[in-house]
Amino acid sequence: MDAHVTPATTPVSVRFNAAEPERLSRALRDLHQGFAQFRLARTLAWLDLRNRYRGSVLGPFWLTLSTAVMLFSLGFLYSTLFQMSLSEYLPWLAVSLILWNMLAQMVTEACVSLTSAETIVRQMPLPFTVHALRCVIRNALVTAHNLPLIVIVLMIFGVYPDWSALLILPGLLILAVNALAASLLLGMVCARFRDIAPIVGSVMQIAFFMTPVIWKPHLLSAEYHWLLLLNPLYTLLETIRGPLIEGGGSLAVWLAALGYTIVHCTVGFVFFVRFRGRVAFWV
Repeated sequence: MDAHVTPATTPVSVRFNAAEPERLSRALRDLHQGFAQFRLARTLAWLDLRNRYRGSVLGPFWLTLSTAVMLFSLGFLYSTLFQMSLSEYLPWLAVSLILWNMLAQMVTEACVSLTSAETIVRQMPLPFTVHALRCVIRNALVTAHNLPLIVIVLMIFGVYPDWSALLILPGLLILAVNALAASLLLGMVCARFRDIAPIVGSVMQIAFFMTPVIWKPHLLSAEYHWLLLLNPLYTLLETIRGPLIEGGGSLAVWLAALGYTIVHCTVGFVFFVRFRGRVAFWV
């Protein structure tokens, strides 16, 4: 009797991963639930500040005081070096320096937005978006303590913005969106590769001198002005600084800022969808 021989089946490589469709829905659910728990993120940010300045008399106003000292010191020095009147230079520097401090602090703390919440990430099923919002709100609260400096300097030198100052509202929105994207993107990247955070800090120090913060763009030769648009930090600064000091930023600046924001958010979202499930193991 002939035995029936069944041919061996060759393994078929399955290219479709059943988990793939779930990644997008889980990432979107994380974002939705994170914004739904905005009050929790705000409370955590407030507690962060209370713990940071516990036992301090002035609390975060120490930062305001140090910023004021730096502002007037740099103002007197660089107005002389650049041969500008103090009334022309100091309002510019006040807005530039305070906005830059906010930008630099947000980027730096975005690197640890998830690792600093290591205990919560491992023990509680909170959306990662909550920790990103917590980082953004915390830095916004710190910056709010420095805003009176801008008002005082503008009033002292008689600089009163016109109706174009309302353009700071979309500028702040663009900044907030980028801050949230950075908190998610850098938070995940730096959780996976711990050497990235010091590198980002060093890059921000170099960027301070490469960005028109203490120097005005008109000091740069006209043929190189287009290079400023290649600096994303400059476009973010100018969407807020321009309406306050110069009657509104140029159209090129706004288009560049929107372009960088779209690219930044796209990269951050793709990374968030792809690696969100590994964050708890990275921290």
